[in-house]
Amino acid sequence: MVINCVLSFVISLVAVWVFMPSLIAYLKKLSFQQTVSEYSLEEYKEKGKTPIMGGILFIVVPLLVTTVSQLIYGFSKNALILQITFAGYGLIGFIDDWLIAVRHDNDGLVPKKKMLLQILLALLIFFIYRMDGGELTLRIPFAHTALHLGPFYLILILLMFSGSSNAVNLTDGMDGLAAGCCVTSFAVFLILAWISQEAVMITFYSALLGALVGYLHYNVKPAKVFMGDTGSLALGGALAASSLVLKQELALIIIGGVYVLDTLSCMIQIGSVKLRHKRVFPYTPIHYSFVLSKQKGGLGLGEVQTVHIIWIASLVFAVIGLFIALH
Repeated sequence: MVINCVLSFVISLVAVWVFMPSLIAYLKKLSFQQTVSEYSLEEYKEKGKTPIMGGILFIVVPLLVTTVSQLIYGFSKNALILQITFAGYGLIGFIDDWLIAVRHDNDGLVPKKKMLLQILLALLIFFIYRMDGGELTLRIPFAHTALHLGPFYLILILLMFSGSSNAVNLTDGMDGLAAGCCVTSFAVFLILAWISQEAVMITFYSALLGALVGYLHYNVKPAKVFMGDTGSLALGGALAASSLVLKQELALIIIGGVYVLDTLSCMIQIGSVKLRHKRVFPYTPIHYSFVLSKQKGGLGLGEVQTVHIIWIASLVFAVIGLFIALH
Protein backbone atom coordinates (compact mmCIF):
# COMPACT_ATOMS: atom_id res chain seq x y z
CA MET A 1 0.00 0.00 0.00
CA VAL A 2 2.87 2.37 0.80
CA ILE A 3 4.52 1.68 -2.56
CA ASN A 4 1.20 2.27 -4.33
CA CYS A 5 0.80 5.60 -2.55
CA VAL A 6 4.35 6.81 -3.24
CA LEU A 7 4.36 5.69 -6.87
CA SER A 8 1.01 7.35 -7.61
CA PHE A 9 2.23 10.60 -6.04
CA VAL A 10 5.58 10.63 -7.83
CA ILE A 11 4.21 9.62 -11.25
CA SER A 12 1.59 12.40 -11.15
CA LEU A 13 4.06 14.96 -9.80
CA VAL A 14 6.60 14.25 -12.53
CA ALA A 15 3.98 14.06 -15.29
CA VAL A 16 2.48 17.45 -14.44
CA TRP A 17 5.91 19.00 -13.89
CA VAL A 18 7.18 17.75 -17.27
CA PHE A 19 4.13 18.36 -19.47
CA MET A 20 2.84 21.63 -18.00
CA PRO A 21 5.28 23.86 -19.97
CA SER A 22 3.97 22.36 -23.22
CA LEU A 23 0.37 22.91 -22.13
CA ILE A 24 1.14 26.51 -21.16
CA ALA A 25 2.75 27.15 -24.54
CA TYR A 26 -0.24 25.62 -26.35
CA LEU A 27 -2.74 27.67 -24.32
CA LYS A 28 -0.77 30.83 -25.16
CA LYS A 29 -0.80 29.88 -28.82
CA LEU A 30 -4.60 29.59 -28.66
CA SER A 31 -4.77 32.90 -26.74
CA PHE A 32 -6.68 31.13 -23.94
CA GLN A 33 -5.84 33.79 -21.41
CA GLN A 34 -7.31 35.07 -18.18
CA THR A 35 -9.97 37.72 -18.77
CA VAL A 36 -9.87 40.17 -15.88
CA SER A 37 -13.15 41.68 -14.71
CA GLU A 38 -13.52 45.44 -14.68
CA TYR A 39 -14.39 45.04 -10.98
CA SER A 40 -11.09 43.34 -10.13
CA LEU A 41 -8.58 45.02 -7.86
CA GLU A 42 -6.19 47.20 -9.83
CA GLU A 43 -3.15 45.14 -8.83
CA TYR A 44 -4.72 42.00 -10.34
CA LYS A 45 -5.39 43.43 -13.79
CA GLU A 46 -1.79 42.62 -14.76
CA LYS A 47 -2.74 38.92 -14.66
CA GLY A 48 -4.84 39.33 -17.81
CA LYS A 49 -2.27 37.67 -20.07
CA THR A 50 -1.86 34.53 -17.95
CA PRO A 51 -3.15 31.33 -19.63
CA ILE A 52 -6.12 29.55 -18.05
CA MET A 53 -7.24 25.90 -18.11
CA GLY A 54 -4.07 24.64 -16.42
CA GLY A 55 -6.42 22.42 -14.43
CA ILE A 56 -6.73 20.15 -17.47
CA LEU A 57 -3.42 18.47 -16.67
CA PHE A 58 -3.96 17.90 -12.95
CA ILE A 59 -7.34 16.39 -13.83
CA VAL A 60 -6.25 14.08 -16.65
CA VAL A 61 -3.15 12.67 -14.96
CA PRO A 62 -4.81 11.47 -11.70
CA LEU A 63 -7.72 10.06 -13.70
CA LEU A 64 -5.35 7.98 -15.85
CA VAL A 65 -3.34 6.78 -12.85
CA THR A 66 -6.54 5.83 -11.00
CA THR A 67 -7.89 3.97 -14.05
CA VAL A 68 -4.73 1.85 -14.14
CA SER A 69 -5.19 1.22 -10.42
CA GLN A 70 -8.77 0.04 -11.09
CA LEU A 71 -7.33 -2.55 -13.50
CA ILE A 72 -4.70 -3.70 -11.01
CA TYR A 73 -6.63 -3.75 -7.73
CA GLY A 74 -10.13 -4.40 -9.05
CA PHE A 75 -13.23 -2.26 -9.43
CA SER A 76 -14.04 0.28 -6.73
CA LYS A 77 -17.40 2.04 -6.92
CA ASN A 78 -16.23 4.73 -4.52
CA ALA A 79 -13.20 5.49 -6.69
CA LEU A 80 -15.43 5.53 -9.78
CA ILE A 81 -17.66 8.14 -8.11
CA LEU A 82 -14.55 10.24 -7.44
CA GLN A 83 -13.41 9.87 -11.05
CA ILE A 84 -16.79 10.73 -12.58
CA THR A 85 -17.18 13.73 -10.28
CA PHE A 86 -13.66 14.99 -10.95
CA ALA A 87 -13.99 14.61 -14.72
CA GLY A 88 -17.61 15.82 -14.89
CA TYR A 89 -17.19 19.03 -12.93
CA GLY A 90 -13.91 19.62 -14.73
CA LEU A 91 -15.78 19.38 -18.05
CA ILE A 92 -18.37 21.93 -16.90
CA GLY A 93 -15.55 24.26 -15.89
CA PHE A 94 -13.78 23.63 -19.21
CA ILE A 95 -16.87 24.67 -21.18
CA ASP A 96 -17.11 27.83 -19.07
CA ASP A 97 -13.40 28.64 -19.54
CA TRP A 98 -13.54 27.92 -23.27
CA LEU A 99 -16.46 30.31 -23.79
CA ILE A 100 -14.67 33.02 -21.79
CA ALA A 101 -11.46 32.50 -23.77
CA VAL A 102 -13.01 32.58 -27.25
CA ARG A 103 -15.29 35.51 -26.45
CA HIS A 104 -12.53 37.43 -24.61
CA ASP A 105 -14.88 38.48 -21.80
CA ASN A 106 -16.10 37.08 -18.48
CA ASP A 107 -19.42 35.84 -19.87
CA GLY A 108 -18.94 32.09 -19.92
CA LEU A 109 -21.78 29.71 -19.27
CA VAL A 110 -25.01 31.42 -18.28
CA PRO A 111 -25.13 31.02 -14.45
CA LYS A 112 -28.46 29.19 -14.56
CA LYS A 113 -27.19 26.73 -17.16
CA LYS A 114 -23.97 26.25 -15.24
CA MET A 115 -25.85 25.49 -12.03
CA LEU A 116 -28.24 23.18 -13.89
CA LEU A 117 -25.32 21.15 -15.23
CA GLN A 118 -23.83 20.92 -11.75
CA ILE A 119 -27.14 19.72 -10.31
CA LEU A 120 -27.66 17.15 -13.09
CA LEU A 121 -24.17 15.77 -12.51
CA ALA A 122 -24.82 15.57 -8.76
CA LEU A 123 -28.02 13.63 -9.49
CA LEU A 124 -26.04 11.16 -11.63
CA ILE A 125 -23.50 10.72 -8.87
CA PHE A 126 -26.27 10.16 -6.32
CA PHE A 127 -27.82 7.53 -8.61
CA ILE A 128 -24.51 5.66 -8.85
CA TYR A 129 -24.04 5.96 -5.09
CA ARG A 130 -27.46 4.38 -4.51
CA MET A 131 -27.05 1.57 -7.07
CA ASP A 132 -26.03 -1.01 -4.47
CA GLY A 133 -27.70 0.56 -1.48
CA GLY A 134 -25.64 3.61 -0.54
CA GLU A 135 -26.77 4.77 2.89
CA LEU A 136 -29.07 7.78 3.23
CA THR A 137 -27.59 8.62 6.60
CA LEU A 138 -25.69 11.57 8.00
CA ARG A 139 -22.89 10.53 10.32
CA ILE A 140 -22.87 12.57 13.55
CA PRO A 141 -19.30 13.07 14.85
CA PHE A 142 -18.63 12.25 18.52
CA ALA A 143 -22.16 10.84 18.92
CA HIS A 144 -21.25 7.44 17.43
CA THR A 145 -24.54 7.44 15.56
CA ALA A 146 -26.03 8.39 12.21
CA LEU A 147 -29.16 10.32 11.36
CA HIS A 148 -31.34 8.73 8.68
CA LEU A 149 -32.40 11.49 6.27
CA GLY A 150 -34.32 9.44 3.73
CA PRO A 151 -35.20 11.53 0.64
CA PHE A 152 -33.75 14.63 2.32
CA TYR A 153 -30.30 13.14 1.84
CA LEU A 154 -30.61 13.94 -1.87
CA ILE A 155 -31.18 17.60 -1.02
CA LEU A 156 -28.05 17.51 1.14
CA ILE A 157 -26.06 16.03 -1.75
CA LEU A 158 -27.24 18.67 -4.20
CA LEU A 159 -26.33 21.47 -1.79
CA MET A 160 -23.02 19.87 -0.95
CA PHE A 161 -21.87 19.37 -4.55
CA SER A 162 -23.00 22.73 -5.91
CA GLY A 163 -21.78 24.55 -2.81
CA SER A 164 -18.38 22.87 -2.64
CA SER A 165 -17.56 23.25 -6.35
CA ASN A 166 -18.49 26.95 -6.37
CA ALA A 167 -16.74 27.61 -3.05
CA VAL A 168 -13.35 26.42 -4.35
CA ASN A 169 -14.00 28.50 -7.46
CA LEU A 170 -14.38 31.60 -5.26
CA THR A 171 -11.16 30.81 -3.40
CA ASP A 172 -9.20 30.54 -6.64
CA GLY A 173 -8.30 34.22 -6.74
CA MET A 174 -4.59 34.48 -5.92
CA ASP A 175 -1.49 32.75 -7.21
CA GLY A 176 -1.26 29.33 -5.54
CA LEU A 177 -4.12 29.96 -3.12
CA ALA A 178 -6.75 27.37 -4.08
CA ALA A 179 -4.28 24.66 -5.10
CA GLY A 180 -2.32 25.00 -1.85
CA CYS A 181 -5.47 24.85 0.26
CA CYS A 182 -6.67 21.79 -1.67
CA VAL A 183 -3.41 19.97 -0.91
CA THR A 184 -4.17 20.09 2.83
CA SER A 185 -7.86 19.29 2.31
CA PHE A 186 -7.26 16.21 0.14
CA ALA A 187 -4.46 15.05 2.45
CA VAL A 188 -7.17 14.52 5.08
CA PHE A 189 -9.18 12.34 2.70
CA LEU A 190 -6.05 10.38 1.80
CA ILE A 191 -5.62 9.56 5.49
CA LEU A 192 -9.26 8.52 5.78
CA ALA A 193 -8.99 6.36 2.65
CA TRP A 194 -5.83 4.79 4.09
CA ILE A 195 -7.69 3.91 7.27
CA SER A 196 -10.48 2.32 5.22
CA GLN A 197 -7.83 0.42 3.21
CA GLU A 198 -9.38 1.23 -0.17
CA ALA A 199 -6.40 0.83 -2.52
CA VAL A 200 -7.90 2.56 -5.57
CA MET A 201 -9.08 5.54 -3.53
CA ILE A 202 -5.63 5.80 -2.00
CA THR A 203 -4.26 5.89 -5.54
CA PHE A 204 -6.66 8.66 -6.53
CA TYR A 205 -5.78 10.91 -3.60
CA SER A 206 -2.05 10.23 -3.86
CA ALA A 207 -2.08 10.96 -7.59
CA LEU A 208 -4.16 14.11 -7.09
CA LEU A 209 -1.83 15.42 -4.39
CA GLY A 210 1.20 14.76 -6.58
CA ALA A 211 -0.46 16.51 -9.52
CA LEU A 212 -1.38 19.53 -7.37
CA VAL A 213 2.16 19.85 -6.02
CA GLY A 214 3.46 19.70 -9.59
CA TYR A 215 0.93 22.32 -10.66
CA LEU A 216 1.88 24.61 -7.77
CA HIS A 217 5.40 24.85 -9.19
CA TYR A 218 3.86 26.84 -12.08
CA ASN A 219 1.06 28.53 -10.14
CA VAL A 220 2.77 30.21 -7.19
CA LYS A 221 3.54 33.90 -7.67
CA PRO A 222 4.25 34.92 -10.34
CA ALA A 223 1.81 32.38 -11.79
CA LYS A 224 2.62 31.06 -15.26
CA VAL A 225 -0.82 29.43 -15.53
CA PHE A 226 -4.19 29.43 -13.77
CA MET A 227 -6.39 26.39 -13.20
CA GLY A 228 -9.53 28.22 -14.33
CA ASP A 229 -13.02 26.93 -13.63
CA THR A 230 -11.78 23.70 -15.22
CA GLY A 231 -9.65 23.02 -12.17
CA SER A 232 -11.58 24.76 -9.40
CA LEU A 233 -14.95 23.14 -10.15
CA ALA A 234 -13.28 19.74 -10.45
CA LEU A 235 -11.50 20.13 -7.11
CA GLY A 236 -14.62 21.38 -5.34
CA GLY A 237 -16.68 18.54 -6.77
CA ALA A 238 -14.06 16.01 -5.71
CA LEU A 239 -14.16 17.36 -2.15
CA ALA A 240 -17.93 16.84 -2.05
CA ALA A 241 -17.63 13.36 -3.56
CA SER A 242 -14.96 12.49 -0.99
CA SER A 243 -17.21 13.45 1.88
CA LEU A 244 -20.01 11.38 0.30
CA VAL A 245 -18.11 8.11 -0.19
CA LEU A 246 -16.23 8.40 3.10
CA LYS A 247 -19.37 9.53 5.00
CA GLN A 248 -17.83 12.77 6.26
CA GLU A 249 -20.50 15.22 5.18
CA LEU A 250 -20.33 17.35 8.34
CA ALA A 251 -16.54 17.13 8.67
CA LEU A 252 -16.27 18.64 5.17
CA ILE A 253 -17.50 21.97 6.56
CA ILE A 254 -14.38 22.16 8.74
CA ILE A 255 -11.94 20.46 6.36
CA GLY A 256 -12.95 23.04 3.76
CA GLY A 257 -13.12 25.88 6.26
CA VAL A 258 -11.28 28.35 4.03
CA TYR A 259 -13.71 27.82 1.15
CA VAL A 260 -16.66 28.10 3.54
CA LEU A 261 -15.43 31.42 4.93
CA ASP A 262 -14.83 32.83 1.46
CA THR A 263 -18.34 31.84 0.43
CA LEU A 264 -19.93 33.19 3.60
CA SER A 265 -18.11 36.51 3.19
CA CYS A 266 -19.64 36.90 -0.28
CA MET A 267 -23.12 35.97 0.95
CA ILE A 268 -22.90 38.37 3.89
CA GLN A 269 -21.58 41.17 1.67
CA ILE A 270 -24.32 40.75 -0.93
CA GLY A 271 -27.02 40.56 1.76
CA SER A 272 -25.72 43.63 3.53
CA VAL A 273 -25.48 45.69 0.34
CA LYS A 274 -29.02 44.76 -0.69
CA LEU A 275 -30.59 45.26 2.73
CA ARG A 276 -28.46 47.97 4.35
CA HIS A 277 -26.73 49.49 1.29
CA LYS A 278 -23.47 49.11 3.20
CA ARG A 279 -20.49 46.79 2.92
CA VAL A 280 -19.41 44.60 5.80
CA PHE A 281 -15.99 43.78 4.32
CA PRO A 282 -13.66 46.01 2.31
CA TYR A 283 -13.76 43.49 -0.55
CA THR A 284 -14.99 39.94 -1.15
CA PRO A 285 -14.14 37.12 -1.33
CA ILE A 286 -12.57 37.95 2.02
CA HIS A 287 -9.00 37.03 1.03
CA TYR A 288 -8.85 40.16 -1.15
CA SER A 289 -9.36 42.30 1.95
CA PHE A 290 -5.95 41.14 3.18
CA VAL A 291 -4.12 42.81 0.29
CA LEU A 292 -6.10 46.06 0.19
CA SER A 293 -4.21 49.04 1.57
CA LYS A 294 -5.03 50.08 5.12
CA GLN A 295 -6.40 53.34 3.76
CA LYS A 296 -9.10 51.29 1.99
CA GLY A 297 -9.91 49.24 5.09
CA GLY A 298 -7.67 46.28 4.30
CA LEU A 299 -4.66 44.84 6.09
CA GLY A 300 -2.11 45.99 3.54
CA LEU A 301 -0.41 42.60 3.24
CA GLY A 302 1.38 41.33 0.16
CA GLU A 303 -0.19 38.62 -2.01
CA VAL A 304 2.45 36.01 -1.14
CA GLN A 305 2.14 36.73 2.59
CA THR A 306 -1.65 36.52 2.34
CA VAL A 307 -1.52 33.19 0.51
CA HIS A 308 0.85 31.73 3.10
CA ILE A 309 -1.38 32.86 5.97
CA ILE A 310 -4.43 31.27 4.33
CA TRP A 311 -2.45 28.07 3.64
CA ILE A 312 -1.70 27.88 7.36
CA ALA A 313 -5.37 28.48 8.15
CA SER A 314 -6.29 25.69 5.72
CA LEU A 315 -3.85 23.36 7.46
CA VAL A 316 -5.39 24.17 10.84
CA PHE A 317 -8.88 23.52 9.46
CA ALA A 318 -7.66 20.24 7.96
CA VAL A 319 -6.22 19.02 11.27
CA ILE A 320 -9.39 19.92 13.17
CA GLY A 321 -11.48 18.36 10.41
CA LEU A 322 -9.46 15.15 10.59
CA PHE A 323 -9.96 15.01 14.33
CA ILE A 324 -13.71 15.40 13.86
CA ALA A 325 -13.76 12.81 11.08
CA LEU A 326 -12.05 10.25 13.32
CA HIS A 327 -14.53 10.66 16.18
